[in-house]
Amino acid sequence: STIQKQRQELQLLIAELKDRDKELNDMVAVHQRQLLAWEDDRQKILTLAERCNLLKNELNKRNEIVKSLTKRLKFLESQQNDSKTIENTPQKFKELSQKVTDATVHCQALEEKNQSLHCLVLELSAKTGQLQAREQELLTMLKLKDEAILETTDHITEFTSKFKKLESALRAAKMEEFSLNKEKEDLKLRLKELVLETHKLKDDLCEKMKENNKQQEEIIHLREENGCLRNELALIVEKAKRKDQLLQFAKSKQARTDTELSSLRQIYVKQQRDLHFLHVSLESSQELRQ
Repeated sequence: STIQKQRQELQLLIAELKDRDKELNDMVAVHQRQLLAWEDDRQKILTLAERCNLLKNELNKRNEIVKSLTKRLKFLESQQNDSKTIENTPQKFKELSQKVTDATVHCQALEEKNQSLHCLVLELSAKTGQLQAREQELLTMLKLKDEAILETTDHITEFTSKFKKLESALRAAKMEEFSLNKEKEDLKLRLKELVLETHKLKDDLCEKMKENNKQQEEIIHLREENGCLRNELALIVEKAKRKDQLLQFAKSKQARTDTELSSLRQIYVKQQRDLHFLHVSLESSQELRQ
């Protein structure tokens, strides 16, 4: 009975390990998809940040041009009173004013474009925050699910043990009732026969009872040996099955860890490339400032 209980408990544990392995594989797949989406969003944010830096540099250049043009315009206005060629100065003034208006319009367009890019960067950062919150929520749900699974397994094992005890008690009671009824009928018939043949068969009965006892002892001994051999054979078969199942679990776990390590290596390589790219962009921006 203890071997059967342990066998059933091992079967339940193996089934639970299969379910947990399947859930872990699903979680790894979801986590990999989230990592890929996060990597795409991060690449978009980096490209947008680079474009924003370029537009800022271009805007600074345009501002410098506008400042130089305004200085030149002021200088021309100061020389306008002293110049003798009054006919040519209004035309130049109009041209310079037109250039100034064009430069201001272009600067406004660049500022609007920069504002839109800044809004897009903020939206992408908010989206990455939402993805991180979703990942945390999935982890908490997984923990709660594990706790619920442990509670249900405890309840199931408790109920199964109670059910087995009641079932074994019911079978024993039925067998005792059946054996008692059968023995009662046999005893009635045997009593009638023994009343007639008591005096004749006493010696034969004693010898037969001795021989019967010896044969029953031999039969019981053979049955016990047969039961022991069957139990040992069943245990050996189940042990081999458990070893195969544990090997399969170990293989699936190794495959899952290999996939996670490969994804982490890819993320590390991409981050190194991004750092190199940012370092080059920082050097270029420093050179532009100089």
